[in-house]
Amino acid sequence: MIKGHGDDIYAYNRPITSNFSSNVCYGADLDGLNRHLCNRIRTITNYPEPEPYTLEKKLEAHHNLPNGTVCVTNGATEAIYLIAQTFRGANTTILIPTFNEYADACRIHGHQRTTIREPQHLPPHTQTAWICNPNNPTGTVWDKELLTTLIRSNPKTCFIIDQAYEHFTQKELLTPQEALNHHNLIQLHSMTKRYAIPGLRLGYATAQAGLIQRLRENRMPWSVNRLAIEAGLYITEHGITHTTDLQTLLAETQKLKKDLENTQAIDVWPTDTHYMLARLHRGQAKKLKNYLAEEHGTLIRDASTFEGLSQEYFRIATQSPQENKQLVKHINQWITL
Repeated sequence: MIKGHGDDIYAYNRPITSNFSSNVCYGADLDGLNRHLCNRIRTITNYPEPEPYTLEKKLEAHHNLPNGTVCVTNGATEAIYLIAQTFRGANTTILIPTFNEYADACRIHGHQRTTIREPQHLPPHTQTAWICNPNNPTGTVWDKELLTTLIRSNPKTCFIIDQAYEHFTQKELLTPQEALNHHNLIQLHSMTKRYAIPGLRLGYATAQAGLIQRLRENRMPWSVNRLAIEAGLYITEHGITHTTDLQTLLAETQKLKKDLENTQAIDVWPTDTHYMLARLHRGQAKKLKNYLAEEHGTLIRDASTFEGLSQEYFRIATQSPQENKQLVKHINQWITL
């Protein structure tokens, strides 16, 4: 694993009270899920299903998908590594800047890797192409029609579209049902992000049954633990409510973006979701991160570890209005030091 992920609270001695570093959305009401897992805690004395068949069937029904088109994994990250293993040694193209695990998984499994910054620039002879949509760390969403045309125009390329943040944008994305129209498309989904349960590690891939079967052939038995399966079953049945709706969240995101730009010391990329990529005019994001954590108990993501980004970049995810206000205030204090 490449070092430098968000949510690294463990790296600081001071308690972190405001966490902007993780793209997990704040405001989820997990009381019902917590009670359910407490009631099911005794199930940990038994092995989980070797493969999470029951949850896969639930998700197929939830998305109205045919049998064999869902593969549940230990977070979407396990699916990334399964795909890289399944296509071991492939000529791979990654749209950057983006989530580092695509490159890391491909490196481990011997891929020949190329990077691009626009999907239209896909090199010939690409065997697998990785696209994060909405993209992490920028928050931008690639147009659905553009991606559909790209997939159809390159039938020998397997496209992996990571839609971990699909529930945090109002822009139109390919649905799992639409994805099944393409023999060369795998979609990744995250229950971790949507339902704010990153500690349980729960994600899944959707694709035509033949592609999913290839992934399953490389899946380690018991990779998804019993409580994660229980959580997934509960969520597909009952859902999780959020105290902040998407429209309000995105409006607050745009306000935070404007407030950061008004410092006259920060540029912010356009974003279609609740997180954003920012660049300091001077100074290092790592130093800003350490200052905010050590002086104010606030954590941001140093984005300089993303391939293609320099030391001035950081990423934040919108929190409550009061927390956002305090973040801008403390960044202004650091700028004037």
